Amino acid sequence: MKKAAVFIIIGAALWGTIGWYVKHLYGFGFTPMEVVTLRVFISAILLSLYVLITSPKKFTLHRYSDLKYFIGTGIFSITFFNYCLFKTMEISTIPVATALLYTAPAMVTIISYFVFKEAITKMKLIALTLTLTGTCFVVGLIPLNMTSIQMSSILIGLGSGLGYAFYSIFSKFALQKYDSLTITSYTFIVAAIALVPFFPFQEKFYLLLQPSVLFYAFGLGLLPTAFAYIIYTYGLNRTEASRASILSTVEPVIATLIGIFIFQESITSMQMIGMICIIGGVLFIQGNKDSGMSVTD
Repeated sequence: MKKAAVFIIIGAALWGTIGWYVKHLYGFGFTPMEVVTLRVFISAILLSLYVLITSPKKFTLHRYSDLKYFIGTGIFSITFFNYCLFKTMEISTIPVATALLYTAPAMVTIISYFVFKEAITKMKLIALTLTLTGTCFVVGLIPLNMTSIQMSSILIGLGSGLGYAFYSIFSKFALQKYDSLTITSYTFIVAAIALVPFFPFQEKFYLLLQPSVLFYAFGLGLLPTAFAYIIYTYGLNRTEASRASILSTVEPVIATLIGIFIFQESITSMQMIGMICIIGGVLFIQGNKDSGMSVTD
């Protein structure tokens, strides 16, 4: 497997641990948007310190107009998709929210076709079908009575998928001028600037002084956020946006495995089938180069 694919999969695997941190922060009384703010704020601080220490020149912008890329990744992607994801979890269920989030690979493939002229090939369609079907099995959307899901949760959940897809799209533009560390840093700095003014510091500052809260907030900002996005964007620089998005669907598999081995959750036969489908889709898209095999052939 190519190094780029390995980086993308590791980043997605770290994303699969997000629920562990979020679950504990909810227990302290934080709302979904407040957890998003903590996530991006801590990540922005960690990334800024890292860049200042290791490569301060990476903070240099070629043009101030390039901020539009980071407004795209920071606000239209990170802020928007996190809010939609956590809101869907609040009004519906985590399985439904996760399944709707993973409509992103299909959205990336369609958007990339129009924006980057990336071919929609037969191989990509097969891989998308495997990964999307597998995700639905893993998170429990299949089998499920769809009439029990509110339309608002479906629409907001699809919003999370769209926002998630935007990161790959805007990053692809930014990667023409900047490296992955610069993109990730500015993404979270812009998101933090947009969100921090709305955080209720007067009401919940005392919570931030608790060591346990700092542990989960710092952990959320470091491993499944700052570090994960750096290596994902690094991998994205070396592969197609649509292929990277498909590879990232290993996230729900990792989340399921964490539930089994850390939280002692049981695994059903449907989830096992789903994980096999997702891993199969990842191996399929990695093993085929899609050369000349578009759906119009």
